[in-house]
Order: sequence, then C-alpha cells, then structure tokens
Amino acid sequence: MDVLVVSTMAGISYGMVLFLLSTGLSIVLGLMGVVNLAHGMLFMTAAYAGITVGNLTGSFLFGILTGIFSAGISGLIIERGFLRQLYKRELEQILVTFGFIYIITNLHLWFYGPYPRSGIVPSVLKGGITIGRYDFSFYRLAIIAVGAILCACLFWLQEKTKIGAIIRAGMDDPEIVYASGINLRNVNVGAFVFGALLAGFAGVVGTPVLGGVTATTGGDVIFVAIAVCIVGGVGSVQGALVGALLIGIVTSLAQAYLPYIAIYMMYIIMVIILVLKPSGLVGRTS
Repeated sequence: MDVLVVSTMAGISYGMVLFLLSTGLSIVLGLMGVVNLAHGMLFMTAAYAGITVGNLTGSFLFGILTGIFSAGISGLIIERGFLRQLYKRELEQILVTFGFIYIITNLHLWFYGPYPRSGIVPSVLKGGITIGRYDFSFYRLAIIAVGAILCACLFWLQEKTKIGAIIRAGMDDPEIVYASGINLRNVNVGAFVFGALLAGFAGVVGTPVLGGVTATTGGDVIFVAIAVCIVGGVGSVQGALVGALLIGIVTSLAQAYLPYIAIYMMYIIMVIILVLKPSGLVGRTS
C-alpha cells in the first residue's frame, strides 16, 4: 500500500509538470494549427537559464523569472521570425521547428557543455513527509499544489473571460471571429507566447522532478507533450490536465510494479486512445 500511495503521488507531481509543459502546446495547436516541435526547447532553455541564474544569485524566484523570460522571448522570436508565414502549412512547420531542436540543442552544448544540471530546490522545501517506509518530498507536494492552482486559474481564464471566449471561438470558427472585428492574429501571438511562458515555468520548477536537465531534454520532452495532447485532446486546459495526469500516474505505477515495460506505457496509452477515441479523452468538438 505504501508503494501504491507514494507512486501515485509521484505520478501526480510528474503529471503536473507535464500539464504545465503541454497546455500551451495544446492550445496553440488547437487555435493556430501550428505544430511546434520546438516547444520542448523552450522548456529546456528556461531550465538552463533559470538554474544558472538561480545558482549565481542564490534566489529560486530570480531563477524562475529568468527561465520564464528566456522562454517567452525565445517563443516570440520563433513565432514572429519564422512561424507567422507558415500558418496552415503543417509540413513546413514541422521541418522548421524540427530544425530548431538541433540548433538550440547545439547552442546549449556549446554554451553550457554536455554535463547534466540538477534543478534548484528551495531550502524551505527540502525534506519530506514519511509515508510508511518511504519519504515523499515537500517539493513534489508543492508542485502538486502549484499545478492545481494554475490549472484552476487557466480553466477560469478559458471558460469565464472574454479572451477565453475569443480563443474558443477562434478554434471553432475563426472566420466568424474575424468578421466580428477581432484581430485573431494578435490573439494567436499572445497565446503562443503565453504557452512559451508556461513551458518556461515548467522547465525551471519541473527539472528537480525529472531528475535534472541535459542538452537533449528538449527533444525528449516534446514527444511526451505530444502524447499528452493526443491522449487528453487538443485545445483545452482540461484535456491537457487529463492527458498529463493519466500518463504521469500510469508511468509512475509501471515504474514501481512493471519496470520492464514502464518506458513503453506512454505509447501504449496513446495507441489505445487513438484507436478508441481519436479526438482524445476530452477533445474539443466543433
């Protein structure tokens, strides 16, 4: 029972990191139709920048702010400099953003070196609670709490605000939105940068949960983020949350009870969902 409880809680904390990473990707894909394979690089860029500044200043908060800023600027450069000419051209989007994976990976190798970096854990969150024979860290509990709060805020933003209504309308019928006099292009840019900011936040706070960051992390996490979008469904906060928690919990439980197949569980879940419900568990319907 102790293993079940600790593994489930670990899966939830991992799932919250995936949720923060994947929400922006899901909304951008649903709203703009942009397949941004470089989204994981924003996560990695923020992680490296945030960890470096956090270690230099001794401030976890400065590290988070630096990571968020670096991811936001990088996302804005990618969208304004390259992707804005490629809307509704999926093949070109994939090729361009896939190229960014190699460019940014090699820039990080050149600047930071090939060695992994461990995440920053504030002193106040060191230690943990005892569950039977095991300890569960305060930091992971904080990740769960922060993820839940941000999820509630994002859901409110999506369902209860004017900008949320515009985004949902833009996913369902962009022509009507343009006809109403709303400049959906500005909304697209804002949504893209906001998704980058969320990925940046996830990069800094999620690195300790992932066990560190390397120059290949960005290329690795994008496939997990895509799996979350497929499983949960594209275009909604609740879809990203359901997909992230399902993958996080099942993967964590598999590592505890079925370690030999744990690495495949994400793909097994994804294939099952694609067969049974291709739009995702909470996929939007027009």
